[in-house]
Amino acid sequence: MLVIFVHGWSVTDTSTYGRLPEALAKQANKYNLDIEVKHIWLGRYISFYDDISISDVARAFNSALIDLSGDDAITDFSCITHSTGGPVVREWLNRFYGASNLSQSPLRHLVMLAPANHGSSLAALGKKRLGRINAWFSGIEPGQRILDWLSLGSQQQIDLAESFLEYKSAASNFYPYVLTGQTIDKKLYDFVNSYLVEAGSDGVVRVAGANLNYSMIKLVETKDVETVLRGSEEIQVNILDQNGELKRPPFVPLGIIPGASHSGDTKGIMRSVVSLKSKKKPQVDEILKCLTINSKQDYINRGKELMDLTTKTQQRSHRYMMLVFVIKDDQGYPVTDFELFLLGGDSHSPDQLSKGFFIDRQQNSTHRNHLVYYIDYDVITRNKLTGFRVIAHPSEGFVFYHAVEYNSHSVDINSLLKPNETFYVEVTLRRRIDKNMFGFDNATDPKLRKEGLIFKSETRHDFK
Repeated sequence: MLVIFVHGWSVTDTSTYGRLPEALAKQANKYNLDIEVKHIWLGRYISFYDDISISDVARAFNSALIDLSGDDAITDFSCITHSTGGPVVREWLNRFYGASNLSQSPLRHLVMLAPANHGSSLAALGKKRLGRINAWFSGIEPGQRILDWLSLGSQQQIDLAESFLEYKSAASNFYPYVLTGQTIDKKLYDFVNSYLVEAGSDGVVRVAGANLNYSMIKLVETKDVETVLRGSEEIQVNILDQNGELKRPPFVPLGIIPGASHSGDTKGIMRSVVSLKSKKKPQVDEILKCLTINSKQDYINRGKELMDLTTKTQQRSHRYMMLVFVIKDDQGYPVTDFELFLLGGDSHSPDQLSKGFFIDRQQNSTHRNHLVYYIDYDVITRNKLTGFRVIAHPSEGFVFYHAVEYNSHSVDINSLLKPNETFYVEVTLRRRIDKNMFGFDNATDPKLRKEGLIFKSETRHDFK
Protein backbone atom coordinates (compact mmCIF):
# COMPACT_ATOMS: atom_id res chain seq x y z
CA MET A 1 0.00 0.00 0.00
CA LEU A 2 1.33 3.39 -1.03
CA VAL A 3 0.79 5.95 1.76
CA ILE A 4 1.56 9.58 0.91
CA PHE A 5 2.22 12.18 3.59
CA VAL A 6 1.44 15.72 2.45
CA HIS A 7 3.78 18.37 3.84
CA GLY A 8 2.86 22.05 3.91
CA TRP A 9 4.48 24.90 2.05
CA SER A 10 6.69 25.94 4.97
CA VAL A 11 8.03 22.44 5.64
CA THR A 12 11.51 21.37 4.56
CA ASP A 13 11.87 18.09 6.48
CA THR A 14 9.73 15.35 8.04
CA SER A 15 10.03 16.69 11.60
CA THR A 16 6.51 18.15 11.53
CA TYR A 17 5.14 14.60 11.45
CA GLY A 18 7.55 13.45 14.16
CA ARG A 19 8.19 9.74 13.70
CA LEU A 20 4.60 9.03 12.73
CA PRO A 21 5.47 7.80 9.18
CA GLU A 22 8.10 5.38 10.51
CA ALA A 23 5.80 4.19 13.32
CA LEU A 24 3.03 3.40 10.84
CA ALA A 25 5.40 1.46 8.59
CA LYS A 26 6.86 -0.40 11.58
CA GLN A 27 3.52 -1.41 13.10
CA ALA A 28 1.63 -2.07 9.85
CA ASN A 29 2.21 -5.83 10.07
CA LYS A 30 -0.08 -5.95 13.14
CA TYR A 31 -2.94 -5.27 10.73
CA ASN A 32 -1.60 -7.31 7.81
CA LEU A 33 -0.59 -4.17 5.95
CA ASP A 34 2.53 -3.62 3.91
CA ILE A 35 3.07 0.15 3.77
CA GLU A 36 5.35 2.08 1.44
CA VAL A 37 5.67 5.65 2.67
CA LYS A 38 6.20 8.56 0.27
CA HIS A 39 6.31 12.30 0.93
CA ILE A 40 5.01 15.23 -1.09
CA TRP A 41 6.51 18.64 -0.34
CA LEU A 42 4.07 21.28 -1.47
CA GLY A 43 6.70 23.92 -0.76
CA ARG A 44 8.47 22.81 -3.94
CA TYR A 45 5.41 23.64 -6.02
CA ILE A 46 3.84 26.70 -4.41
CA SER A 47 4.68 29.60 -2.10
CA PHE A 48 3.00 31.92 0.38
CA TYR A 49 2.36 34.69 -2.12
CA ASP A 50 -0.95 36.47 -1.56
CA ASP A 51 -2.32 35.49 -4.97
CA ILE A 52 -1.94 31.73 -4.32
CA SER A 53 -5.32 30.13 -3.57
CA ILE A 54 -6.34 26.75 -2.19
CA SER A 55 -7.36 25.70 -5.71
CA ASP A 56 -3.84 26.60 -6.92
CA VAL A 57 -2.38 24.41 -4.17
CA ALA A 58 -4.71 21.59 -5.23
CA ARG A 59 -3.41 21.82 -8.80
CA ALA A 60 0.13 21.82 -7.44
CA PHE A 61 -0.72 18.66 -5.52
CA ASN A 62 -1.86 17.03 -8.75
CA SER A 63 1.46 17.95 -10.41
CA ALA A 64 3.30 16.47 -7.44
CA LEU A 65 1.35 13.21 -7.80
CA ILE A 66 2.25 12.99 -11.50
CA ASP A 67 5.90 13.64 -10.70
CA LEU A 68 5.80 10.97 -8.01
CA SER A 69 4.29 8.37 -10.33
CA GLY A 70 6.63 9.25 -13.19
CA ASP A 71 3.87 9.49 -15.80
CA ASP A 72 0.31 10.75 -16.24
CA ALA A 73 -1.22 7.60 -14.74
CA ILE A 74 -1.45 8.22 -10.99
CA THR A 75 -1.40 4.89 -9.15
CA ASP A 76 -3.76 4.07 -6.28
CA PHE A 77 -2.67 5.56 -2.99
CA SER A 78 -3.79 6.47 0.51
CA CYS A 79 -3.10 9.90 1.94
CA ILE A 80 -2.42 11.34 5.38
CA THR A 81 -2.76 15.09 5.82
CA HIS A 82 -2.52 17.60 8.63
CA SER A 83 -4.36 20.89 9.17
CA THR A 84 -4.77 22.83 5.89
CA GLY A 85 -3.65 19.74 3.97
CA GLY A 86 -7.12 18.21 4.47
CA PRO A 87 -8.99 20.94 2.55
CA VAL A 88 -6.24 20.94 -0.10
CA VAL A 89 -6.70 17.23 -0.90
CA ARG A 90 -10.48 17.59 -0.76
CA GLU A 91 -10.25 20.47 -3.23
CA TRP A 92 -7.99 18.36 -5.46
CA LEU A 93 -10.43 15.45 -5.35
CA ASN A 94 -13.38 17.68 -6.18
CA ARG A 95 -11.58 19.55 -8.97
CA PHE A 96 -10.17 16.51 -10.80
CA TYR A 97 -12.88 13.92 -10.07
CA GLY A 98 -15.85 15.22 -8.11
CA ALA A 99 -19.01 13.30 -7.23
CA SER A 100 -19.67 12.15 -10.79
CA ASN A 101 -16.21 10.58 -11.32
CA LEU A 102 -15.32 9.67 -7.76
CA SER A 103 -14.95 5.98 -8.62
CA GLN A 104 -12.20 6.91 -11.09
CA SER A 105 -10.07 8.56 -8.39
CA PRO A 106 -6.87 6.75 -7.35
CA LEU A 107 -7.31 7.95 -3.75
CA ARG A 108 -8.46 5.07 -1.58
CA HIS A 109 -8.09 6.32 2.02
CA LEU A 110 -7.88 9.93 3.18
CA VAL A 111 -6.93 10.27 6.85
CA MET A 112 -7.14 13.93 7.82
CA LEU A 113 -5.42 14.87 11.06
CA ALA A 114 -6.87 18.04 12.64
CA PRO A 115 -8.14 19.37 9.28
CA ALA A 116 -9.55 22.90 9.00
CA ASN A 117 -12.50 21.71 6.88
CA HIS A 118 -14.74 24.52 8.11
CA GLY A 119 -11.93 26.97 8.75
CA SER A 120 -10.22 28.14 11.90
CA SER A 121 -11.09 30.92 14.33
CA LEU A 122 -7.43 31.94 14.28
CA ALA A 123 -7.67 33.09 10.66
CA ALA A 124 -9.29 36.29 11.94
CA LEU A 125 -6.00 37.31 13.56
CA GLY A 126 -4.43 38.24 10.21
CA LYS A 127 -1.23 37.32 8.39
CA LYS A 128 1.42 38.78 10.66
CA ARG A 129 0.00 37.47 13.91
CA LEU A 130 -0.62 34.02 12.45
CA GLY A 131 2.98 33.89 11.29
CA ARG A 132 4.01 34.08 14.93
CA ILE A 133 1.93 31.04 15.94
CA ASN A 134 4.25 28.10 15.50
CA ALA A 135 1.44 25.62 16.10
CA TRP A 136 0.03 26.41 12.69
CA PHE A 137 2.29 28.18 10.21
CA SER A 138 5.72 27.61 11.77
CA GLY A 139 6.75 31.27 11.68
CA ILE A 140 5.68 31.82 8.04
CA GLU A 141 3.02 34.37 7.11
CA PRO A 142 0.20 32.71 5.14
CA GLY A 143 -0.87 34.14 1.80
CA GLN A 144 -4.04 36.25 1.87
CA ARG A 145 -6.10 33.98 -0.38
CA ILE A 146 -5.18 30.97 1.75
CA LEU A 147 -6.23 32.98 4.78
CA ASP A 148 -9.50 33.99 3.11
CA TRP A 149 -10.33 30.31 2.54
CA LEU A 150 -9.54 29.45 6.16
CA SER A 151 -11.62 32.29 7.64
CA LEU A 152 -14.75 31.00 9.35
CA GLY A 153 -17.77 30.93 7.08
CA SER A 154 -15.87 31.53 3.84
CA GLN A 155 -17.77 31.00 0.60
CA GLN A 156 -15.06 28.59 -0.62
CA GLN A 157 -15.69 26.32 2.37
CA ILE A 158 -19.43 26.42 1.68
CA ASP A 159 -18.94 25.62 -2.02
CA LEU A 160 -16.76 22.61 -1.21
CA ALA A 161 -19.20 21.45 1.48
CA GLU A 162 -22.09 21.65 -1.00
CA SER A 163 -20.15 19.60 -3.55
CA PHE A 164 -19.39 16.94 -0.94
CA LEU A 165 -23.12 16.43 -0.32
CA GLU A 166 -23.33 14.50 -3.60
CA TYR A 167 -20.43 12.14 -2.89
CA LYS A 168 -21.06 8.40 -2.55
CA SER A 169 -17.77 7.73 -0.86
CA ALA A 170 -17.78 4.09 0.25
CA ALA A 171 -19.68 3.01 -2.87
CA SER A 172 -16.84 4.55 -4.90
CA ASN A 173 -14.15 2.74 -2.88
CA PHE A 174 -13.12 6.01 -1.23
CA TYR A 175 -12.80 6.10 2.57
CA PRO A 176 -12.26 9.51 4.25
CA TYR A 177 -11.69 9.96 8.00
CA VAL A 178 -11.19 12.82 10.44
CA LEU A 179 -8.97 12.31 13.49
CA THR A 180 -8.50 15.34 15.71
CA GLY A 181 -7.91 16.37 19.32
CA GLN A 182 -9.40 18.81 21.78
CA THR A 183 -6.49 19.21 24.17
CA ILE A 184 -4.59 22.46 24.65
CA ASP A 185 -0.82 22.24 25.00
CA LYS A 186 -0.28 25.26 27.23
CA LYS A 187 3.49 25.02 26.88
CA LEU A 188 3.20 25.73 23.18
CA TYR A 189 1.47 29.10 23.26
CA ASP A 190 2.22 32.61 24.46
CA PHE A 191 -1.49 33.36 24.95
CA VAL A 192 -1.57 36.23 22.46
CA ASN A 193 -5.23 35.40 21.85
CA SER A 194 -8.00 33.52 23.65
CA TYR A 195 -8.60 31.38 20.55
CA LEU A 196 -5.36 29.53 21.33
CA VAL A 197 -6.97 28.03 24.43
CA GLU A 198 -10.52 27.73 23.13
CA ALA A 199 -12.64 24.93 24.59
CA GLY A 200 -13.62 22.23 22.12
CA SER A 201 -10.54 22.83 19.96
CA ASP A 202 -6.96 21.61 19.70
CA GLY A 203 -5.64 25.17 19.97
CA VAL A 204 -5.99 25.85 16.24
CA VAL A 205 -8.98 23.94 14.83
CA ARG A 206 -12.31 23.34 16.55
CA VAL A 207 -13.66 19.78 16.55
CA ALA A 208 -16.75 21.19 14.82
CA GLY A 209 -14.45 22.85 12.29
CA ALA A 210 -12.68 19.57 11.50
CA ASN A 211 -15.71 17.26 11.40
CA LEU A 212 -16.96 16.40 7.89
CA ASN A 213 -20.42 15.58 9.22
CA TYR A 214 -22.54 18.72 8.96
CA SER A 215 -26.00 19.98 8.01
CA MET A 216 -27.19 22.51 5.43
CA ILE A 217 -30.63 24.10 5.33
CA LYS A 218 -32.20 26.86 3.22
CA LEU A 219 -34.95 29.11 4.58
CA VAL A 220 -37.07 31.64 2.70
CA GLU A 221 -39.32 34.47 3.86
CA THR A 222 -43.05 33.75 3.60
CA LYS A 223 -46.14 35.99 3.71
CA ASP A 224 -47.10 34.65 7.15
CA VAL A 225 -46.80 37.37 9.80
CA GLU A 226 -46.60 37.10 13.59
CA THR A 227 -46.45 39.72 16.33
CA VAL A 228 -43.55 39.13 18.73
CA LEU A 229 -41.90 40.97 21.59
CA ARG A 230 -38.56 42.72 21.15
CA GLY A 231 -37.82 43.70 24.70
CA SER A 232 -41.00 45.51 25.76
CA GLU A 233 -41.86 46.51 22.18
CA GLU A 234 -44.16 44.57 19.91
CA ILE A 235 -42.90 44.08 16.36
CA GLN A 236 -44.14 42.16 13.36
CA VAL A 237 -42.02 39.47 11.75
CA ASN A 238 -42.47 37.43 8.60
CA ILE A 239 -42.05 33.73 9.19
CA LEU A 240 -39.23 31.80 7.52
CA ASP A 241 -40.04 28.42 6.01
CA GLN A 242 -37.78 25.61 4.92
CA ASN A 243 -36.99 25.51 1.20
CA GLY A 244 -36.22 21.93 0.22
CA GLU A 245 -34.87 19.22 2.48
CA LEU A 246 -32.23 19.52 5.15
CA LYS A 247 -29.09 18.11 3.56
CA ARG A 248 -26.26 16.08 5.07
CA PRO A 249 -23.23 14.49 3.41
CA PRO A 250 -22.43 10.78 3.55
CA PHE A 251 -21.20 9.82 7.01
CA VAL A 252 -17.48 10.39 7.60
CA PRO A 253 -15.99 8.68 10.68
CA LEU A 254 -14.79 11.15 13.32
CA GLY A 255 -12.41 10.16 16.08
CA ILE A 256 -11.27 12.50 18.87
CA ILE A 257 -7.84 11.38 20.02
CA PRO A 258 -7.41 11.72 23.81
CA GLY A 259 -4.66 14.09 24.91
CA ALA A 260 -3.97 15.35 21.38
CA SER A 261 -3.36 18.99 20.45
CA HIS A 262 -2.82 20.52 17.02
CA SER A 263 0.98 20.56 17.14
CA GLY A 264 4.03 20.25 19.36
CA ASP A 265 6.31 17.38 20.31
CA THR A 266 4.52 16.70 23.62
CA LYS A 267 0.83 16.48 22.71
CA GLY A 268 0.72 17.18 18.98
CA ILE A 269 -1.43 14.72 17.06
CA MET A 270 1.54 14.04 14.73
CA ARG A 271 4.79 15.31 16.14
CA SER A 272 4.37 13.79 19.60
CA VAL A 273 4.87 10.35 18.04
CA VAL A 274 8.58 10.12 18.86
CA SER A 275 8.93 6.35 19.12
CA LEU A 276 8.44 3.57 16.58
CA LYS A 277 6.52 1.61 19.23
CA SER A 278 4.42 4.64 20.35
CA LYS A 279 2.41 2.61 22.83
CA LYS A 280 1.00 5.74 24.47
CA LYS A 281 -0.08 7.34 21.19
CA PRO A 282 -3.44 5.85 20.13
CA GLN A 283 -3.46 7.81 16.86
CA VAL A 284 -0.99 5.33 15.32
CA ASP A 285 -3.34 2.36 15.81
CA GLU A 286 -6.38 4.41 14.79
CA ILE A 287 -4.73 5.46 11.51
CA LEU A 288 -3.67 1.89 10.72
CA LYS A 289 -7.17 0.59 11.40
CA CYS A 290 -8.53 3.19 8.95
CA LEU A 291 -6.09 2.03 6.27
CA THR A 292 -7.35 -1.57 6.51
CA ILE A 293 -10.87 -0.68 5.37
CA ASN A 294 -11.92 -1.84 1.90
CA SER A 295 -15.70 -2.30 2.07
CA LYS A 296 -18.78 -0.27 2.92
CA GLN A 297 -19.72 -2.41 5.92
CA ASP A 298 -16.21 -2.31 7.35
CA TYR A 299 -16.28 1.47 6.87
CA ILE A 300 -19.52 1.69 8.85
CA ASN A 301 -18.04 -0.48 11.61
CA ARG A 302 -14.90 1.67 11.71
CA GLY A 303 -17.13 4.71 12.09
CA LYS A 304 -18.86 3.13 15.09
CA GLU A 305 -15.49 2.36 16.71
CA LEU A 306 -14.35 5.96 16.28
CA MET A 307 -17.70 7.19 17.59
CA ASP A 308 -17.13 5.15 20.74
CA LEU A 309 -13.64 6.63 21.04
CA THR A 310 -15.07 10.14 20.70
CA THR A 311 -17.73 9.48 23.34
CA LYS A 312 -15.11 8.15 25.73
CA THR A 313 -12.76 11.09 25.10
CA GLN A 314 -15.55 13.63 25.71
CA GLN A 315 -17.25 11.91 28.63
CA ARG A 316 -16.11 14.60 31.07
CA SER A 317 -16.16 17.60 28.78
CA HIS A 318 -18.73 19.76 27.04
CA ARG A 319 -19.38 19.44 23.34
CA TYR A 320 -19.60 22.41 21.00
CA MET A 321 -20.96 23.25 17.56
CA MET A 322 -20.89 26.04 14.97
CA LEU A 323 -23.85 27.79 13.34
CA VAL A 324 -23.01 29.47 10.04
CA PHE A 325 -25.63 31.97 8.85
CA VAL A 326 -25.69 33.30 5.28
CA ILE A 327 -28.12 36.22 4.83
CA LYS A 328 -29.12 37.33 1.34
CA ASP A 329 -32.21 38.58 -0.51
CA ASP A 330 -34.33 37.10 -3.27
CA GLN A 331 -32.56 39.22 -5.89
CA GLY A 332 -29.22 37.63 -5.03
CA TYR A 333 -27.79 40.59 -3.10
CA PRO A 334 -25.89 39.90 0.13
CA VAL A 335 -27.51 41.51 3.18
CA THR A 336 -24.64 42.79 5.29
CA ASP A 337 -26.40 45.11 7.77
CA PHE A 338 -28.47 42.98 10.12
CA GLU A 339 -29.01 41.90 13.70
CA LEU A 340 -29.39 38.20 14.47
CA PHE A 341 -30.92 36.89 17.69
CA LEU A 342 -30.95 33.28 18.88
CA LEU A 343 -34.23 32.53 20.65
CA GLY A 344 -35.10 30.16 23.46
CA GLY A 345 -38.07 28.89 25.46
CA ASP A 346 -41.74 28.80 24.56
CA SER A 347 -41.77 32.61 24.33
CA HIS A 348 -39.04 32.58 21.65
CA SER A 349 -36.99 35.14 23.53
CA PRO A 350 -33.22 35.78 23.53
CA ASP A 351 -33.47 36.00 27.34
CA GLN A 352 -34.74 32.43 27.68
CA LEU A 353 -31.58 30.64 26.54
CA SER A 354 -29.45 28.99 29.21
CA LYS A 355 -26.63 31.18 30.44
CA GLY A 356 -23.16 30.23 29.22
CA PHE A 357 -24.19 28.82 25.82
CA PHE A 358 -22.40 31.56 23.84
CA ILE A 359 -18.66 31.13 23.20
CA ASP A 360 -17.80 33.23 20.15
CA ARG A 361 -19.20 35.06 17.12
CA GLN A 362 -17.31 36.02 13.95
CA GLN A 363 -18.41 37.87 10.84
CA ASN A 364 -16.51 36.76 7.76
CA SER A 365 -14.24 39.60 6.65
CA THR A 366 -14.68 38.97 2.92
CA HIS A 367 -18.38 38.03 2.91
CA ARG A 368 -19.96 40.32 5.47
CA ASN A 369 -23.32 38.57 5.16
CA HIS A 370 -21.79 35.39 6.66
CA LEU A 371 -21.98 35.17 10.46
CA VAL A 372 -20.58 32.26 12.52
CA TYR A 373 -21.70 31.43 16.05
CA TYR A 374 -19.70 29.04 18.24
CA ILE A 375 -21.92 27.65 20.98
CA ASP A 376 -21.88 25.10 23.78
CA TYR A 377 -24.14 22.33 22.49
CA ASP A 378 -24.73 20.78 25.91
CA VAL A 379 -25.76 24.12 27.43
CA ILE A 380 -27.96 25.46 24.63
CA THR A 381 -29.93 22.23 24.28
CA ARG A 382 -30.57 22.15 28.02
CA ASN A 383 -33.17 24.93 27.78
CA LYS A 384 -33.71 24.41 24.05
CA LEU A 385 -32.96 26.66 21.13
CA THR A 386 -36.40 27.41 19.69
CA GLY A 387 -35.58 29.78 16.85
CA PHE A 388 -33.76 32.82 15.58
CA ARG A 389 -34.73 36.27 14.35
CA VAL A 390 -33.10 38.46 11.71
CA ILE A 391 -33.71 42.21 11.66
CA ALA A 392 -32.12 43.52 8.47
CA HIS A 393 -31.52 47.15 7.54
CA PRO A 394 -32.76 49.34 6.05
CA SER A 395 -36.24 48.58 7.37
CA GLU A 396 -37.76 51.48 5.45
CA GLY A 397 -37.01 53.65 2.43
CA PHE A 398 -37.01 52.97 -1.29
CA VAL A 399 -35.43 49.52 -0.75
CA PHE A 400 -36.00 47.78 2.57
CA TYR A 401 -36.51 44.49 4.42
CA HIS A 402 -38.98 43.12 6.94
CA ALA A 403 -37.87 41.40 10.12
CA VAL A 404 -38.05 37.60 9.83
CA GLU A 405 -38.14 34.73 12.28
CA TYR A 406 -37.71 30.97 12.23
CA ASN A 407 -39.24 29.24 15.23
CA SER A 408 -40.22 25.85 16.56
CA HIS A 409 -43.92 26.07 15.70
CA SER A 410 -43.35 23.74 12.76
CA VAL A 411 -40.13 21.91 13.67
CA ASP A 412 -38.11 20.99 16.77
CA ILE A 413 -34.93 22.94 16.05
CA ASN A 414 -33.01 21.10 18.77
CA SER A 415 -33.51 17.84 16.89
CA LEU A 416 -31.57 19.34 13.98
CA LEU A 417 -28.53 20.28 16.06
CA LYS A 418 -25.64 17.84 16.43
CA PRO A 419 -22.66 18.04 18.80
CA ASN A 420 -19.19 18.51 17.27
CA GLU A 421 -20.73 19.62 13.98
CA THR A 422 -21.26 22.69 11.81
CA PHE A 423 -24.79 23.74 10.80
CA TYR A 424 -25.13 25.95 7.71
CA VAL A 425 -28.27 28.12 7.53
CA GLU A 426 -28.97 30.11 4.37
CA VAL A 427 -31.67 32.77 4.87
CA THR A 428 -33.33 34.47 1.88
CA LEU A 429 -35.20 37.72 2.60
CA ARG A 430 -37.63 39.44 0.28
CA ARG A 431 -36.10 42.62 -1.15
CA ARG A 432 -38.94 45.13 -0.98
CA ILE A 433 -39.30 48.18 -3.21
CA ASP A 434 -41.30 51.21 -2.10
CA LYS A 435 -44.35 51.69 -4.33
CA ASN A 436 -43.48 55.41 -4.69
CA MET A 437 -40.17 54.58 -6.36
CA PHE A 438 -41.66 54.59 -9.84
CA GLY A 439 -45.10 55.07 -11.39
CA PHE A 440 -47.22 56.12 -14.37
CA ASP A 441 -48.93 59.46 -14.86
CA ASN A 442 -52.05 60.39 -16.78
CA ALA A 443 -50.51 63.59 -18.12
CA THR A 444 -52.84 66.11 -19.76
CA ASP A 445 -50.15 68.48 -21.02
CA PRO A 446 -48.76 67.04 -24.29
CA LYS A 447 -45.70 69.28 -24.12
CA LEU A 448 -44.71 68.16 -20.64
CA ARG A 449 -45.37 64.54 -21.52
CA LYS A 450 -43.22 64.80 -24.66
CA GLU A 451 -40.32 66.41 -22.79
CA GLY A 452 -40.53 63.86 -19.98
CA LEU A 453 -41.08 66.46 -17.24
CA ILE A 454 -43.97 64.76 -15.45
CA PHE A 455 -42.90 62.20 -12.78
CA LYS A 456 -45.61 62.37 -10.15
CA SER A 457 -47.79 59.28 -10.34
CA GLU A 458 -51.40 58.87 -9.45
CA THR A 459 -51.25 55.09 -9.98
CA ARG A 460 -48.44 53.30 -8.09
CA HIS A 461 -47.42 49.66 -8.01
CA ASP A 462 -45.46 47.60 -5.47
CA PHE A 463 -42.71 45.52 -7.06
CA LYS A 464 -43.04 41.84 -6.21
